[in-house]
Amino acid sequence: MQIAAKRPRRRFVAVAVMSVAAMSFLAIGCGGDDDTSTTASVPTTTTTGATGATGAAGGGETLKISETDFKLDPSDPSVKAGSVTIDVSNDGETTHSLEVEGNGLADTSLPADLAPGDSGNLTVDLQPGTYTMYCPIDDHRAMGMEGTIEVK
Repeated sequence: MQIAAKRPRRRFVAVAVMSVAAMSFLAIGCGGDDDTSTTASVPTTTTTGATGATGAAGGGETLKISETDFKLDPSDPSVKAGSVTIDVSNDGETTHSLEVEGNGLADTSLPADLAPGDSGNLTVDLQPGTYTMYCPIDDHRAMGMEGTIEVK
């Protein structure tokens, strides 16, 4: 009779432990203030050039830009005409962003600023020519966070 009495107790303890674990998991997954997140996922923004065309054959390139306090690396990259995804990482100690303009392209920027350690993507259709890229936050551009994209 003692064996039968211990089994229900073990089941109760096992169910109780699993219930606490499940509630903890749900609390972690649902909790927290979204405004204080330490990692941000920045959505991709797609913008077409002034003509709305898809660009010359080729393209489809990814251009990686590292932002630090206060420079862009590389600051003067070259890419082929067409769809270019600019993969921006904030490797600095302060919040940054990236804006691209020129050659008939309306001002185009990341959809959200990047906190230190964050990254984001900006996809633009670039026609042959020269474009200016810079950090539009405060006076970062004047402090050296500016460069030129040469599109061939």
